[in-house]
Amino acid sequence: MFFMYNFQKWMCIFKNREFTLRLLQEFATPHTMRNEILSLIVESGLDEHYFSEMLKYTIELFETQGLGIDYYGYHNINHELEVTYIALLSANLNQDNLIKFSKEDLKYLYTAALFHDFDPQKNVDKPHEESVLRFISMDKKLQYLLDEAKLDIEIIKILILRTTYPWSGQLKKNAETQIKKCFMNSELTRNNEQYQEHIMRLGEYLSVVDRISGYALGDFAKAMEMAKMNAHALAWRPSLIVRSSVAYFEELLNKETEMCRLVLSSLPKHMRKNFFNTVLSFMKIRQEEISNQANYAYENLKLVPTIEKMTTRNDPEFIKSLHSIFLELPTPLQFNKDRFEESVKDPDVILNTLRINDCNGEIVGFAKGGPLENYQLRPEIQDENHSLNNTVFLEPLALKMGYWGLSGGSEMRHLFIMQAHSKKYKHLTSFALRDVIRARITKENAEFVTLFDPERWDYYRIKI
Repeated sequence: MFFMYNFQKWMCIFKNREFTLRLLQEFATPHTMRNEILSLIVESGLDEHYFSEMLKYTIELFETQGLGIDYYGYHNINHELEVTYIALLSANLNQDNLIKFSKEDLKYLYTAALFHDFDPQKNVDKPHEESVLRFISMDKKLQYLLDEAKLDIEIIKILILRTTYPWSGQLKKNAETQIKKCFMNSELTRNNEQYQEHIMRLGEYLSVVDRISGYALGDFAKAMEMAKMNAHALAWRPSLIVRSSVAYFEELLNKETEMCRLVLSSLPKHMRKNFFNTVLSFMKIRQEEISNQANYAYENLKLVPTIEKMTTRNDPEFIKSLHSIFLELPTPLQFNKDRFEESVKDPDVILNTLRINDCNGEIVGFAKGGPLENYQLRPEIQDENHSLNNTVFLEPLALKMGYWGLSGGSEMRHLFIMQAHSKKYKHLTSFALRDVIRARITKENAEFVTLFDPERWDYYRIKI
């Protein structure tokens, strides 16, 4: 109730306020985002060359360390640039009394935002703040740029530490311990409690911008892709995507109410609309999930795995319905995307679907796969059975959002294994979460073939 009260209150506030700001062109690449940030740098009065050089250097670092746009994780270069853009934009347009941003504040916010997630040695997608601080403390070029800009590195460290998420429990205690050391190490903050409080306020602001920015700069399709990227990179089960997203927004709006209002109220109308449309959309899907779970528990909803006839598999409407479910998968799990229709029609491809209530019901998922030799897998994989024609590759299971966690995926997988057995395959390979594969080692004599970090979405094999 508190969440809905705050949500309705904010919507009323926003409807009564008019903004005459130019609309931001939706970003597509680091190049276009770079140009927008460069414009904001000038508007912010940060037109000294070292600030534009920092931006160029950040993009180079992310791309050379494999964290550019091709990295399928939430914390890539796009996220870093989105946070930097919104941090400056919101601060420039802010008319709130909660924080008064000086030019020095903008310098520190800009620099901290640019580097707040740079963790080149990450073994999980979520950056470790200690690794980030180690980098900014040791990188010689960055040190040179900070000296040129006359910025205190200890204050930058504090701002980055304050973006620790969640800001609670042991993570918060650890960050606060390091923040105290940084305050003592800085001549600007050592004996100035008032300035320390101000810096912490700036850190809180950056933390909220960190969590809002991506959702303000695009529609719900972008937000869902971000959620999938986050889930894939953090090795979450698909059933957690919507549930965790709703919890994320509830915590943000309920626990960071004041700072959220400051950030959102200072953004253009279409960005606020993007953000709240995303919140409402995730809540709607979550309601559908709960309804499906209730119907399944009360046996009002049955999920029926079905082997489809070739006449059905050649039906354009059938292929269209499967393709729409296929596109809900995270991008790295969309195998043979360009040959999807052809693969559905191929009699050598094993295919079964998950339908509601009976074998003629609505399709809500499918399992598909074929000879290992038909797939171009990641170059790191050296499968000893490749070219022996004895192994079937099961593509990642595809289910509609709202139907994960109801055992339908397991039933499709077991049916697929039975189909593969009837075709005389000796082995099955696929990708799955690391903990899922570990659970199958005893049950199915599964074995790891190749492990991947930070995703922990690994390639495994079982004997059929």
